[in-house]
Amino acid sequence: MAFLSAISILVADYDEAIAWYRSKLGFELIVDTPMGGGKRWVVVAPSGDAQTRIILAKASGPEQTALIGRQMGGRVGFFLQTDRFDEDYAAMIEAGVVFREAPRHEAYGKVVVFEDCYGNGWDLIEPAD
Repeated sequence: MAFLSAISILVADYDEAIAWYRSKLGFELIVDTPMGGGKRWVVVAPSGDAQTRIILAKASGPEQTALIGRQMGGRVGFFLQTDRFDEDYAAMIEAGVVFREAPRHEAYGKVVVFEDCYGNGWDLIEPAD
């Protein structure tokens, strides 16, 4: 059976993005391998055993650069699921994460929208029981 192993997010700078994911979300740096020509294979995840990981892909050229922070056309495109919403939300506020709104309760769970270091929209979500 297949599963989603990774997604790719365009970034302006590898080190800036790594620092943000580690310091703001507490993610782990899984891989950081030089590929030559200034390119690197950079992978972060909420934990080393996370099934789905994020590839931080440095934008190349004006077309990709223009999409940094707008990969989903302004919509939320990434979802960070938790079973301890209030603790994670408080930690993210303390770390300086930018939120677009206050937490709210929906039929599917407790949710709040935040932005990564480039403005991409994320949901922090704790599913309803």
